[in-house]
Amino acid sequence: MEGDESKTSTKKRDVALILCIFFGFFGAHYFYVGRIGRGILYLFTLGLLGIGCLVDAIMIATDQFNDKDGVLLQR
Repeated sequence: MEGDESKTSTKKRDVALILCIFFGFFGAHYFYVGRIGRGILYLFTLGLLGIGCLVDAIMIATDQFNDKDGVLLQR
């Protein structure tokens, strides 16, 4: 029992959501949370043609988005 469910990231959810809404096509929210590989993918595919950005914005808003360590973002 490590208690990983209670851990939260040092990254803020609000910042990630704003980055996703305004710069999601470039993967800014993924670079912010440390998921560089996914950020590069979004950079070259324009946010998976916009669909990925929409899905990510919903996931961030509903607290289902993780950082590079797999923990949820701070509120």
